[in-house]
Amino acid sequence: MLKRIGTITIITDDRVKHSVKINEILSKHADIIIGRMGLPYSPKKISIICLIVNGSTDQLGSLTGKLGAIESVQVKSVMVKV
Repeated sequence: MLKRIGTITIITDDRVKHSVKINEILSKHADIIIGRMGLPYSPKKISIICLIVNGSTDQLGSLTGKLGAIESVQVKSVMVKV
């Protein structure tokens, strides 16, 4: 199965409300996550999580789809073939 490497950016405007659900989803997909960085951005009252991932399109679609289904969570991804 063709794997892709790339980045996923997650932005939420309610970190307290959604952090548990986001972390549950990320834990379930830990096998495709290479690295993670999370930063609160106080001036805009948002939190940003950046992931570096390596997985099949099905795995990446599952991860981004579940994250994007959470209210007040925006997800963007960029993938390349490796």
